Amino acid sequence: MVLLICAVQMLAQIGLFAVPALLPTFMQVWFLSNTEAGWITGVFYLSYMFSVPILVSLTDRIDPKRIYLFGVGMIALAGFGYAWLAEGFWSGLFFRALWGIGWAGSYMPGLKALSDLVEGPQQSRAVAAHAASIGVSSALSFFIAGTVADVFGWRVAMTVGGGGAIAAFLLMATLFPSSSFSGQSRELGKLLDFRPIFRNRSAVAYSIGYGVHTFEMSALRNWVVAFLTFVASYQGTKGVAELLSPAAVATLMGLVGVLASVSGNEMARRIGRQRWIILVMAAGMVVSAGIGFSAAISYQVAVGLVLIYGSLIWADSASLTAGAAGSAAAGQRGATLAVHSTLGYTGGFIGPLSIGIMLDIFGSDAPIGWGLAFLASLGILAIGPLAIIIFKPKSLAGDR
Repeated sequence: MVLLICAVQMLAQIGLFAVPALLPTFMQVWFLSNTEAGWITGVFYLSYMFSVPILVSLTDRIDPKRIYLFGVGMIALAGFGYAWLAEGFWSGLFFRALWGIGWAGSYMPGLKALSDLVEGPQQSRAVAAHAASIGVSSALSFFIAGTVADVFGWRVAMTVGGGGAIAAFLLMATLFPSSSFSGQSRELGKLLDFRPIFRNRSAVAYSIGYGVHTFEMSALRNWVVAFLTFVASYQGTKGVAELLSPAAVATLMGLVGVLASVSGNEMARRIGRQRWIILVMAAGMVVSAGIGFSAAISYQVAVGLVLIYGSLIWADSASLTAGAAGSAAAGQRGATLAVHSTLGYTGGFIGPLSIGIMLDIFGSDAPIGWGLAFLASLGILAIGPLAIIIFKPKSLAGDR
């Protein structure tokens, strides 16, 4: 069943990052400013943020499978709608927001179903496998969108996401067993009462860290193609960029990130979860301070820093989510993951939007603008390791 959930998640997410993969195209055909582009990529996280507390908390009361089917159904609707009905900023914004609601109903509910199946020391590894499946699918979504768009156009490329969601819906509906849910959860009136979760210092620490993680992950993932497209043009190295295109780099970044996420969770088990998270977050801050300025050096250097930064970002992903899931009190795992995901995707919304705003302020036609846009995020990035240091979250079963 763990493999089934991972496979279904891959199908559900196969078109998730088609929008950032094709962002330069949308900016050109829809005449978008950097801020508008940041809104289209960021609204996904905003709608997710408002939807996930309700949808994930419901998994403590009803069968997570039902919530999941609702989520992938919404993804299918959003994918086909964006592909064939979006005509500009506002319609693109609407369908991207709808996609966020669908992801809120499938990502964490899928993780909840998985973590309910696997308890004890192996739970963090199951969570890491879940994160790996999403990472692979995220990486492939860049490659598939770019490749299909080059041949058939962006509308066909966006259609792939809707088709993947339909396949995920059918697999989950027919192969995953329904839960004989006992309703051990909170009363209906307390569905959105998250005070017990915020009193759980470990869960709060891991969730704040996850918010910072998602901030920098979404900022990089949603702007990496546009950034490298600029670098190739600025450096006059379009030949090199054709051999290793920005979309291909984004795909490679995602695949490297999968390895970093899985191995990162193993490192957290070996050297201590808190120590590992602080270490990789601090290293990520160092790289992020210089990544934008690398546009002034060469396309190859920019690509190298993108891959290093992506690896560092993903290196604490599974460690943070496994920490939150493993810290949840009995009967509160769904609510804990709801808080975890809400804080995470708050950062996910702010990340790409802040880069867009900074580029409109500093300019996106020179390396200094891109450098300052990434540099401006350091204050937010520092919150992650500080939360781990201050709240001192507990280790999990199997951690050293």
